[in-house]
Amino acid sequence: MTMSTQNEGKRTMTLNLTDREMQVVEDLAQRKDLTKTSVIRQALRLYQLLDARISKGEKLVFEDTAGEKKTEVMLL
Repeated sequence: MTMSTQNEGKRTMTLNLTDREMQVVEDLAQRKDLTKTSVIRQALRLYQLLDARISKGEKLVFEDTAGEKKTEVMLL
């Protein structure tokens, strides 16, 4: 990972991804009409939010629309 200083307090980072990981980023960017950088930034913000809430003892649970199936998500 390589980082350098940019303008406006932003920094540049070189990120090594597998072909599959890059395809996921590109697909999300296209579907959401975002840049790949925006997809990564949003992923980091989401991870930070989830980590903070789980650290406070909360749980992340997915529930189907009928409310019949619930799955707890574990965060590394």
